[in-house]
Parts: sequence; C-alpha cells; structure tokens
Amino acid sequence: MQKQHKGYSSTITDALAHTNAGRSLVFPEETASSLVELTPAKPLSLDAFTLCLRFATELKGKREVILFAYRTQYFDELNVWRETDGRLSLYLSGPGAFFEVPELGPLANHVCLTWESLTGRTTMYVNGRSSASKIYQRGHRVRPGGKVILGQDPDNFLGDFQAEQSFVGEIFGVNMWDHVLPSVAIQLLSTGEDFSDANVLDWATVTIIPTGTAPSPQSCQGSGKCCKLL
Repeated sequence: MQKQHKGYSSTITDALAHTNAGRSLVFPEETASSLVELTPAKPLSLDAFTLCLRFATELKGKREVILFAYRTQYFDELNVWRETDGRLSLYLSGPGAFFEVPELGPLANHVCLTWESLTGRTTMYVNGRSSASKIYQRGHRVRPGGKVILGQDPDNFLGDFQAEQSFVGEIFGVNMWDHVLPSVAIQLLSTGEDFSDANVLDWATVTIIPTGTAPSPQSCQGSGKCCKLL
C-alpha cells in the first residue's frame, strides 16, 4: 500500500520455527526484503471471511506495522495494519476501516476480523473482545489470483517493499475462513481452543514459503538472527 511519507530500506532475515504452541514465524529485524508467502487451501474469492492471527511485537512509536497482506496484480485486496496511532485497520481495495483498540503491549495478542459483503458489517476482535461493528465495503468481493504475504506490504505484485512498514516480531496462529464465525467461536479461539475447520488458511497445515532474503528453515541452523525448525 503506497504511503507517500515513506522511503528507506534494509536487509535482514526472517525465520520459521516450531514452539511448544506450534509453528511460528520470527522476523527479528526491520527489512525491505524478507517475507513469507502462505499458500491458501482455496482461492481467495470471498464475499465474507473471518481472519485470525496472533502476534507479538516490541515496535513502538509512530510507525505503521503490516500484519497481513493479500495482494493481486493491481490491488491491495486485503490488508490488516497497526496504524501509527495504534489503531488497527482493514483495507479492501480502497480506503480503510479503522478500529480504536486498547494499546497492544509487547506480549502476544490474538486479533480477529470478520467481514461480510451483503451487509458490509465489519468487526475487529482483540483477545476475544469485539469492537463496535462498522459498515464497510458493502457489495464488495475479494478477488482471487493474488498472494498471501506475512512480513511485508507489497506496493505492487510481490515487490516495492518498504522497511519502515515491515513486521518485526513473531506471528503465528494465522487462520482464515470463507464465512463469518460467531462471536462465541472467536472468544474460544482467543483462549487457545483449536478449530480444525479453517478452510482458506489453516495454520496447522498451510504451506509456508520463505522468499526474498528469507532463508529456508534448515539454513537457520547456527545463525544468531533466526530460529531453526525444531
């Protein structure tokens, strides 16, 4: 997503790791080249969705942080951000929907978004608690043919990354459904309940592809900058 006030880059690595809680992705430093692609189980041709993920970051100050990006050839189809003022936001091929949330500390947070085209109803959940719903992009449809990216915001199709928008920290538990989950299910997810029916992205089984300067899991062995696959 083009942000005109941006403008420098750096190069580091990201990492794929296993923890006791399952797979996780660790991005230890700011970078304009490291990213991870997720391969969805079905095309993202969506008139409704629920997207959930867990993340922990120590990034502070007036800085945008990309949490999730789905980019087609010409559009930012589905992006989730932490904005410079701490709000969380959703962008679906146009202006965003913004949500005031409590300040997210450095410990892991569970974030879910639900959206449906028919009504435009959009709700943000943080650690199981819901925001006030907004009406956003009624009648819209998320289009297939793109790439799901973690760690970077592509301003064109898998390119033009900006280091100061990159994610630094740990991401895990990325799951997506092609329908709106009820709030009680999202509350259970936030407590660690495992739902195996995520039919677009299932974190337990999704193929994770490091690209750019991101090493393969095996090449992390012995490196102080990334975690190895355990």
